[in-house]
Amino acid sequence: MGLILSEDQLILRDMAKSFCDEKSPVERMRTLRDTRDAVGFSRELWKEMGELGWIGILFPEAVGGAEMGYGELGVVLAECGRVLAPEPFISTVLLGGNAVLLGGSEPLRKDLLPGVCSGDRILALAFQERGRFAPYAVETAATRDGSGYRIRGEKQFVLDGHVADQIVTVARTAGSAGDRDGLTLFVIDADAPGVSALRTEMVDGRNAARITFDNAVVDAARVLGEVDGGADILDPVFDRATIGLCSEMLGSFEEAFERTLEYLKTREQFGVKIGTFQGLRHRAAQMFGELEFARSVVYDAQSSIDDGREDVAECASGAKARCSDVANLIGGEAVQMHGGIGMTDEEEIGLFFKRLKAAEFTLGDAIYHRNRYASLRGY
Repeated sequence: MGLILSEDQLILRDMAKSFCDEKSPVERMRTLRDTRDAVGFSRELWKEMGELGWIGILFPEAVGGAEMGYGELGVVLAECGRVLAPEPFISTVLLGGNAVLLGGSEPLRKDLLPGVCSGDRILALAFQERGRFAPYAVETAATRDGSGYRIRGEKQFVLDGHVADQIVTVARTAGSAGDRDGLTLFVIDADAPGVSALRTEMVDGRNAARITFDNAVVDAARVLGEVDGGADILDPVFDRATIGLCSEMLGSFEEAFERTLEYLKTREQFGVKIGTFQGLRHRAAQMFGELEFARSVVYDAQSSIDDGREDVAECASGAKARCSDVANLIGGEAVQMHGGIGMTDEEEIGLFFKRLKAAEFTLGDAIYHRNRYASLRGY
């Protein structure tokens, strides 16, 4: 994939844009939030996306997927980002689905992934235990119990955990919190005895939950990858999910910038369009430049996976560091340039600010990913 979209990707983008504009305008996100919808997204719309083949873009044809790439998925995610669609791409496809795809046995893949591709099964990945992203800071314990394991601990910020059918859970089978070694991934049914979920409200309207495991029992056949070697699966899962999240953020950047530009062209102050003010022009030009830079690094990150390159981790951290900075810039500038109305809930630009602020800290902020990038590069 180059730094421009191919003809097929442009066709897919137009399809996704038409679908999202018609069936998922931004006001739908507000309605789901204000009515405190029990699910937080539309299961019917999610199944339609499955019928269009979008949910299965990354998965093999053998399990009902399209076996395409992150360039194609990124096109769809960007259009979802433009309308703030809350459907569970990140939780079910990029996190839980990727964990099963990369680490699951053949029987487990065939059991779980067809339902994911069709939109009938929701997966979640329960890994975070602290306020900030720290993938190896795991204290949830898994102890051997006969032919299986017994899980005890608590996870927070589990995206879509309140409606998940299965929860891919990171637990410690050896070592201490912070150690990369000693982590193991388990697929646990959400309705299994000892598993409870408490829905939590996020600032951007997206869904999350606090999951508690009180001696929940899971069979050894539901281990992903090797016991004590879960980090070998987690690392590429997080890289892929981070790049997917950046693709969604790119769509939100574009929409927030375009709405702000339109506002500058129409809003009058002292009898003239505020877009004629030199100071606002300079700020808009900076937003445009940073947006295009972010687009380049996100497209390159998508290519790093699709082309089988060895620098996926560096590209993921580079893209997220850049996108986190741009989220802070464009989100803040968009609200400020809208003036007083930008601070009100009735103006939709504030919804973009909240989504970008939440995305900025999801899966690691700019500081985390700059430090990781430097470490990966040997500094």
